Amino acid sequence: MQATLTSKGQITIPIRVRNRLHLKPGDVLDFDETAPFLKATKTIPPQAWGEFAKGWKDPWPDLTTIEVMDDLRGPVEIPTGASP
Repeated sequence: MQATLTSKGQITIPIRVRNRLHLKPGDVLDFDETAPFLKATKTIPPQAWGEFAKGWKDPWPDLTTIEVMDDLRGPVEIPTGASP
């Protein structure tokens, strides 16, 4: 996929890339001028941080970390005679 840089320094991001990265009009991209290649990152609007995790509740409020890990991955059996 290619894009052509205009005399004003503008490019059109191909539709397949925009769709894959969920880019839409008005999104702001941050360019990393220290990267050895063209690197742009979609910024997160400040108001999105306020909405992030709004209403989130801990699904394991009464479990220890070990119990949560066992719930997520299943219990782990350590073979006898195994060294740490």
